[in-house]
Amino acid sequence: MATLNQWVAGSRPRTLPASLVPVVVGTGVAAGMDHAVWWRALLAAFVALVLQIGVNYSNDYSDGIRGTDEDRVGPLRLVGSKVAPPKQVLAAALGCFLAAAVAGLVLAAVTTWWLLLVGAVAILAAWFYTGGKTPYGYRALGEVSVFVFFGLVAVVGTVYVQAEKLPWEGWAAAVPVGLLACALLVANNLRDIPTDRESGKRTLAVVLGDRRTRILYAACAALPFMFVLVLAAPHPWALIALLAAPLSIPPTQKVLGGASGPALIPVLGETGRLQIAYGVLLAIGLAL
Repeated sequence: MATLNQWVAGSRPRTLPASLVPVVVGTGVAAGMDHAVWWRALLAAFVALVLQIGVNYSNDYSDGIRGTDEDRVGPLRLVGSKVAPPKQVLAAALGCFLAAAVAGLVLAAVTTWWLLLVGAVAILAAWFYTGGKTPYGYRALGEVSVFVFFGLVAVVGTVYVQAEKLPWEGWAAAVPVGLLACALLVANNLRDIPTDRESGKRTLAVVLGDRRTRILYAACAALPFMFVLVLAAPHPWALIALLAAPLSIPPTQKVLGGASGPALIPVLGETGRLQIAYGVLLAIGLAL
C-alpha cells in the first residue's frame, strides 16, 4: 500500500507548473481587458491541475503495465516500482479526470456548451498519451500535444471562460507558455532516452537523438523571451517577463553541457521555476 508521500511523489509535483502557468497567463490577459472573473479563473486552475495529475497517474499506470518504467531513472513510478497496485493508480487517474469533467461542466454552463467538446478532447488526449493500444506519446507526438493543450488550449480557454472573447493577445501569449511546457517534457525525455529506446518507446527525444534534443530544449527555453517583444509592442509592461531570463541559464547550461541520467533530474525543478516566474511576470505585465 503506497504511503501519502509516495502518492504525492507519483503525481510528479515538478510537472504541475505546466498546468497552472497557462491559467495565470490567461487570467492576466483577461484582467488587461477588464474582464477577469476570479472564481472562473480558480475553477479553470482546478480543472488544469487535476487534469495534469490525472495525466501523470495515467502515464504511471500505462507505462507501468507495459513494463517501460521498470528501469527508469527519475521520479517515483507507483506501478513500475510496485509500491501501488495498477488498479489503484488507474482509479486515481480516472478520479482526477472525473473531477476535471465536473468542474469543466460548471464553466461550460456559464459560458458556452461547446467547451464540453474541448474538455472531452483534452481528457481523451490525456489518456491516449500513453494509454490504449497505439499511444501517441510512443510516436514522437508528445511535444505537439503538450504545446496544444498546455499552451494554446489552456491559455486561450482561460481567457475565454472569463472574457468570452478570443483576443489575439491570448493566442500570442499561449505560444511561449506552450514552449516552456514543452521544455519540461523535452528535459524529461532527454533523461529517459536510453531506457525509452530499449523499451521501444519512440519519444521525440529518441527520434532526434541526444544532441538535437539538447538543442531543442535550449530553443524551447529561449524563444519565449523573444515572444515578449511581440507582446510588448501594444503592452509595454509585458517586458517585465524578461526578468525571468536568468532562470533559464542554469538548466540550459546543464542540458547543453552534457548532463545525463540523474544529473538531469534538477533540470525539471529549474524548468518549473522558470515557468512559474515567466508566467507570473507575463501575467502581471499583460494585466497592467
